Amino acid sequence: MSAHSVEDIKRDSRLLRGTIEESLADAVTGALRDADQVVLKYHGSYQQDDRDIREPRRKAKLEPAYSFMIRTRTPGGVITPEQWLKLDAIATTYAERGLRITTRQAFQFHGVIKRRLKPTMQAINAALIDTLAACGDVNRNVAVAANPQLSALHETVYRQAAALSEHLLPNTRAYYEIWLDEERVAGDDGEPLPESEPIYGPTYLPRKFKIGFAIPPHNDVDVFSQDLGFIAVVENGELSGYNVTVGGGMGSTHGDPETYPRLADVLGFISPHEVIRVGEAVVTAQRDLGNRATRKRARLKYTIDEHGLDTFRAEVEQRAGIRFERARDFAFTDNGDRFGWIESDSGRWHLTLRIPAGRIQDRPGAPHLSGLREVAKVHRGSFRMTPNQNLVIADIAPERRAGIDALLRQHGLLAHTEASPLKRDALACVSLPTCGLAMAEAERYLPELLDQVQALLDRHGVGQRPLLLRISGCPNGCSRPYLGEIALVGKAPGRYNLMIGADHRGQRLNRLFIENITEAQILAALDPLVARYAAESAADEHFGDFLLRAGLLPPEPLRVLKVLAA
Repeated sequence: MSAHSVEDIKRDSRLLRGTIEESLADAVTGALRDADQVVLKYHGSYQQDDRDIREPRRKAKLEPAYSFMIRTRTPGGVITPEQWLKLDAIATTYAERGLRITTRQAFQFHGVIKRRLKPTMQAINAALIDTLAACGDVNRNVAVAANPQLSALHETVYRQAAALSEHLLPNTRAYYEIWLDEERVAGDDGEPLPESEPIYGPTYLPRKFKIGFAIPPHNDVDVFSQDLGFIAVVENGELSGYNVTVGGGMGSTHGDPETYPRLADVLGFISPHEVIRVGEAVVTAQRDLGNRATRKRARLKYTIDEHGLDTFRAEVEQRAGIRFERARDFAFTDNGDRFGWIESDSGRWHLTLRIPAGRIQDRPGAPHLSGLREVAKVHRGSFRMTPNQNLVIADIAPERRAGIDALLRQHGLLAHTEASPLKRDALACVSLPTCGLAMAEAERYLPELLDQVQALLDRHGVGQRPLLLRISGCPNGCSRPYLGEIALVGKAPGRYNLMIGADHRGQRLNRLFIENITEAQILAALDPLVARYAAESAADEHFGDFLLRAGLLPPEPLRVLKVLAA
């Protein structure tokens, strides 16, 4: 769909109402009208179909097996055990394939058919969670550092992130009218009272917008991949403010040099009370300056490249009524999760579990959905989804550790205790069979791929060294593949672009090594690199850093921009 038609649909949507209610009432088809599929995204849902059976259904003269993916808005990925149980019930009642944790700390439900779409939305609302703005050309779920060692600091940062998420919600009441049967307020003449979108305007943003809050030394949110990032600056144990970053983004288009992944630049330092003003200023600047003519060039990263960082900084300062201070020093050590039991400064305990590709469901020998259901029944703290698709069972009293451990062991949920670093840290997007953009497998292929790469590492004696692998079914980059030390980006069924050389802190993009190759070719290409890594690297040297130091990376693309040092 062209940028022009998307802009027209947004403009004509009556502030995100469209004709969704009429589409839902149409029992002849399992799909929504084309324009309503665009508008539906702002309500947190995508129309999809099962591509595994698309061709057989076409031959049988049946329409595709349409269903809907629904994504929650859960800033920072924090929910209560009561909410967990309600979301579990929704997954087992209305959806397929259990619960899935996303790389933005939200939940996704897959396979919801049209006649169950409204009841599912209502059930999510009954859990005191919504899906408003979880997708679409608006600010999406705000990601927040999930590593829980510093409880008081995390709580402060989380609350600021949640407040920014609320502030940037669309103003329209369309969501509540369509899904929750709210009556539209009318004036004395019986006509609906006029509405406006003071932050977004009638056509919302040019493209999607992502925000992340990081707490050094851990960069689990991959803050430099975000359109807008806030890096917490802690001085004398207290939050003194944030270094603000802008212009990150992972998406690109195969074969189009005008599109590319980009790391964010540092604008400067702000105090905590300026977060809302700066967040709104960056969003409205992108609203007004972003490219609405060419949709693939509409993300904030392109706006900054086209206008210049200094110009954009001045625009944000003028809109926010602030002046950025010089960025404070910061340092990241990694962008992964800390698995196992960790005691926080509050004396409470937190347990991070490995959830491969974020998928929580019951499989033979691995009843993970059932196990976490039992945990939620007895847990008195919270759950936190991580930006690496894992799960933290948080705020556990010391005397409750043993009981929770026993439940997890009984249900096969302690894989992190035995998995290699490669298998603990890998990411994958959903891809096939439901994602309409998918060119190759990702989530379903991940276990097989990890086994193959693990065998290669073991053969060279480096199987227990950390190595960050990511796989995406297309170049859109939902699994943040361009920040993987090894990454596969889908090109066609069974074929991928092999990317190598990112760092372990989320501060260096990888580079295209070989294009459009099969699994056998991928393993053959990696073998000599791993051999040299095993023979020549320092004991604590990461794979991507070694490739860079040894001169084994291809030339850096001209469009890749460096992260500005503080």
